[in-house]
Amino acid sequence: MLDYDEEAGGYDATRGGEPRAAAAANAVLGLIPDRAGQPGGPPGRLLDLGCGTGIVTRRLGAARPDLRVTAADRAHAMARTAAARLPGAVVRADGRRLPFPDATFDAVTTVWLLHLARDSAEAREIVAECARVLRPGGVYVTTVDKAAAHDVGSDIDAVLADRPRRPPPDAAADVTAHARHSGLAPAGQAVFPGLGQGRSPRSTIADLRRGWFTVLRPDDPRVAEFAERLAALPDQDRRRPDPRFTLRAFGKADPCPAPVRRPYRSGRPG
Repeated sequence: MLDYDEEAGGYDATRGGEPRAAAAANAVLGLIPDRAGQPGGPPGRLLDLGCGTGIVTRRLGAARPDLRVTAADRAHAMARTAAARLPGAVVRADGRRLPFPDATFDAVTTVWLLHLARDSAEAREIVAECARVLRPGGVYVTTVDKAAAHDVGSDIDAVLADRPRRPPPDAAADVTAHARHSGLAPAGQAVFPGLGQGRSPRSTIADLRRGWFTVLRPDDPRVAEFAERLAALPDQDRRRPDPRFTLRAFGKADPCPAPVRRPYRSGRPG
């Protein structure tokens, strides 16, 4: 597992920067109902859990002034970086034990977070906490299947096809089951590109040696074998296609929905 306190300084530069953040924010906002059409009502509240450097969170708030945004991250350096972008709106928090009362937020997002859980059980804890702090009628939006998003059918993927993998804690079917268990129902999905994140053979070798492929430690003998095969590929610095990330949205039922207004009828036969 990467040390995200160490990663914070160069995180944005190695993860697609502003273009990727814009694509992610736009896709997330497309799954969150707009409250701006409710004049006189209080602003909605959104929690971006696992906010990282705040590069996506800042865009969520800027694009939707009807939302009061709170950002949270467990890593100190990430939270500190996010706080520079979102003064007064960032807290340090563990996604399994959120420091908020029940039914606090109209929307909760976990973008690129659930794949970092130790296992499916921990991912289930995080989803349960997101559901707990979500208000009835609210929506939870999360990325799923992050590791699979990077498999784009390239020659690099062919070389890495037999690498050891751990069961993905953010598998879409499992996340959907976790959401249902916590009283959330599917409410939509979207796909967006990880702009600037296409792999080249040379960059993939560097990632292997840095430990980005979590099941392969840098000192694992197989890293050298994969690196040798990657080094034999053509166009060492040409990036292959960008990954495509998947978002799933889940809604929390409102136990007291607004009554449906029906046209008045006099009762006289027409």
